[in-house]
Amino acid sequence: MKTYYFSLDVSYERCERLYGIGSNSVVLRSDCGERIQLPNVNLRPFVTRTGLKGRFRLIITPENKVHSFEKIS
Repeated sequence: MKTYYFSLDVSYERCERLYGIGSNSVVLRSDCGERIQLPNVNLRPFVTRTGLKGRFRLIITPENKVHSFEKIS
């Protein structure tokens, strides 16, 4: 399995796009510089009134499926 780390600091207004019609995924850049496409559903639980902020860990299976996405700080 592969592990990626992200630091996110996105305003609530920009996070509203996660709930828009036709918006099923986002592209994130990991700390190591790789671009990762991730389904929106993985980010939604972490959106607060202030937006999406913190450090996150993404673990991908060998089949390139999301094993876990979690906030680590």
